[in-house]
Amino acid sequence: MYQRIRLVCKTFFEKPFFRDQRTLFALWLLIPVIATLTRPSRCNNFLIFKYVFWHAWDGISLYAPYPTEYNDINHYGPFFSLVIAPFAVLPQFLGLLLWNVALAMFLYMAIRRSQFTRYQQIFILWFCAHELLTALFMQQFNVAIAAIILLSYYFIEKEKDFWAACMIILGTFVKLYGIVGLAFFFFSKHKSKLVGSLLFWAIAMFVAPMIFHGSDYLISQYHEWFYNLTSKNTENMFSTTTNVSLLGMVRKISHDATYSDIWLILAGIIMFCIPYLRITQYKNTAFRQTLLASTLMFVALFSTGTESSGYIIPLVGVVIWYTAAPWQRNNWDIALMIFVFILSSMSPSDLFPAYIRTEWVKPYALKALPVVLVWFKLCYEMTFRDYISHSIKTI
Repeated sequence: MYQRIRLVCKTFFEKPFFRDQRTLFALWLLIPVIATLTRPSRCNNFLIFKYVFWHAWDGISLYAPYPTEYNDINHYGPFFSLVIAPFAVLPQFLGLLLWNVALAMFLYMAIRRSQFTRYQQIFILWFCAHELLTALFMQQFNVAIAAIILLSYYFIEKEKDFWAACMIILGTFVKLYGIVGLAFFFFSKHKSKLVGSLLFWAIAMFVAPMIFHGSDYLISQYHEWFYNLTSKNTENMFSTTTNVSLLGMVRKISHDATYSDIWLILAGIIMFCIPYLRITQYKNTAFRQTLLASTLMFVALFSTGTESSGYIIPLVGVVIWYTAAPWQRNNWDIALMIFVFILSSMSPSDLFPAYIRTEWVKPYALKALPVVLVWFKLCYEMTFRDYISHSIKTI
């Protein structure tokens, strides 16, 4: 059955229209427009982002609640006030539209600029299109985080460590997630240059907002940001909107608040790091791409702040895992991809049975389950399979 599905999909997407980059560019340009036009008034996240700039401009707390302006509170770093500035000063609808377009095009560019094969790029862009729409309905910055991680890897592959460091520090100063770009450190051929560049960009991005907002204010906001992230971790524990992760799935299924997530995180870190011991495999492109896939999944699976609309990050990783392998994928792998698409991507949509979504998927963070299974299989493959002995697929 799975081979038949594979054949049908292959035949369908081999048609020139579906393989044409112009088609995919138009699709990814249309998705943010649709997301904006269909929900112009449901833009709470964009309001949070917008007011990061205006609150910094006014010199008031970035992390206090402002219920008359938006729901929830800001969890992004002070440097984000500069990132959002071009969109915050525009009329709200225009700023929202251009923000969504910028996010989509940033990730599109990162995928196209990558060293993935044409087949891999097409697969990612089609497979993740629905998840992109889900993310843009919520104006999710995680779309940019996915691009930042991809570009961190790409620049290290191209020996442009200065710009790799820029991406890593940018992601870290905005949402911390970008720090996972350090996972590619051992693939760098210019490690001292990378370290120096990381220091340069860290200083530059720490100081840059001070030019506009003053040093005392910025330092106080960094302190508030640290406290904000610490307290948010506790709030996320049993939330139905956050902790959509491996951590959240275990927590919500067990209904146990007594244990510490650190034990699961440590186990995850060990599983993630074991492949680094296979130094002889580093020279294989498929092995390095699979570690990129692992990184994209790890950052979502082991964070209590992961939201359903943030799954654009791990789903890009899932496609990279599937397409990077230098061996033929089997029926179980195809089944896993179908499972990911149905449960991890489609479950938030109206096409998915509402009862299952409200009674099972959301309460128990089951959106994470297919990605967890893929990540476990990925860790097994990276630990035990020989990437070098297999010929690299050419598409």
